[in-house]
Amino acid sequence: MWLSVKKIKKSCVYAFFILTLSPIMKRLYVLLIISLFVSVVSAQTYECEDTCTHIHGIDISHYQGEVFWETIGENTKMAYVYIKATEGGDRIDARYEQNIKYAHEYGLKVGSYHFYRARTPQEEQLANFVLQCRPSEQDLIPMIDVETTSGLPTEEFCDSLFKFLELVEHTYRQRPLVYSGTNFYNKHLAGKMDRYMLMIAQYQDRPPVLNDDHDVAMWQYTGKGHLSGIRGYVDKSRFMGDHRLREIRFRHRRGEM
Repeated sequence: MWLSVKKIKKSCVYAFFILTLSPIMKRLYVLLIISLFVSVVSAQTYECEDTCTHIHGIDISHYQGEVFWETIGENTKMAYVYIKATEGGDRIDARYEQNIKYAHEYGLKVGSYHFYRARTPQEEQLANFVLQCRPSEQDLIPMIDVETTSGLPTEEFCDSLFKFLELVEHTYRQRPLVYSGTNFYNKHLAGKMDRYMLMIAQYQDRPPVLNDDHDVAMWQYTGKGHLSGIRGYVDKSRFMGDHRLREIRFRHRRGEM
């Protein structure tokens, strides 16, 4: 009963406020409320893949919790998924095995990624990644997530990173895809990545443009995407320009594990 009275009082205050406004201000107030309502509904209803024809995908890790892959598999707008496998020299994503199994089962093209830690020996990181990212389970080339220098100066960090990228290329016999953010790339990697395809994160309406004009093959355009089958937020990305899924397909060889 007390709550009902409180709500009534609040409604009366709002009504009195509106009545005291001039006719012009009333119209402006109503238009503001309508525009806010429309923007909230639109944000909840529409995602980028609903309104464009680009090839879209997601990347996930244990942060998404339990994923309902059957539901995602029914969403034909998601063509691929990159799943976190490892980080540094000894971390294994707790949901990697489950995620890769069911992503395959429900028809998505699957790739695996490693979060790079520059202070950890490259050989340790490679061994950790290779134990999880088995070639026979991959549809897409490996992706290396590069987001931190781990406190190293840029030159020392780049020496560490490129040694690791070369090890990955030698092991899988194909160059990995490199993921980074616009600001991080411009500060630490610009002018050094000519050999690698890039997925760049930039959570704005406009596509990323890099200081060295490096081509951006894939754009991660939101870290707060919504998708049926995933509770909470998920990272979403899409191919840019004329780039297509075939460019990142894993090239399989006889005898691989």
